[in-house]
Amino acid sequence: MKILLIGGNGTIGKKVAAGLSLQHELIFAARTTGDIQVDITSATSIEEMFRASGIIDACVCTAGTGYYGPFDTMTANDMLPGIEGKLMGQINLVLIGKSYLAEGGSFTLTSGIAANHPARHGSCVATINGAINSFVLAASQELRQDRRINVVSPGLVEDSAERYGHLFPGYNLVPMVKVVNAYKLSIEGAINGKILKVFS
Repeated sequence: MKILLIGGNGTIGKKVAAGLSLQHELIFAARTTGDIQVDITSATSIEEMFRASGIIDACVCTAGTGYYGPFDTMTANDMLPGIEGKLMGQINLVLIGKSYLAEGGSFTLTSGIAANHPARHGSCVATINGAINSFVLAASQELRQDRRINVVSPGLVEDSAERYGHLFPGYNLVPMVKVVNAYKLSIEGAINGKILKVFS
C-alpha cells in the first residue's frame, strides 16, 4: 500500500512507521520535516500535501495535542490550538483527503483515553478526543467506494510515561506494540467506524 503518515516523527508515529515500513510504501508528512511539509491547522496546506502525494491507499494521522491546565483558569483561547490542530486538522484530512483516497482505502485518526477517562486538568483534551471519536462514527456511514475510517484511542503509552505520566496517576502503561497493532488493524484489516481503544 501507499500510505501517507502525518506525524511520523512523534512518539507514536515513529513506532507506527517502523511497524508499517517493511510491507508498505510510506510518505511522511510533518510541519518541518518529512517528504512533504504540512500544517494541519491550514486547509490550504492539507490540500497542497494531498496534491503532492497523489492518490494514496491509506492516510494515517498521529499528530496533534491539546491544552492541559487548571479548569478554573482555562479559556477558549487555551482550547483553540488543540481544536484547530488535533480536531479540525484531522477532520480536514478526511474532508479534503477523501478525494485523494483510492477505492477501498482507509483513514486512521488518533484520539486518546481522555475521551473516556479524563485526567485532572484535561477538560480540553477530553473534549477534543471525544469529538474525534464521534466524527469517525458518523463519517464511516458517509464514505463511498468502500472507503473506511477508524480511530485509534491509546492510553498512556510506555514511551510517553516520562513526559505525561504525572498527568495520569495510577494509569497502566500501554505497550507500544499493542498501539502499533491497532493502527495495523485499521489499515490492513476490514473494520470500519471503530474506536480502537488501547488502554492497557
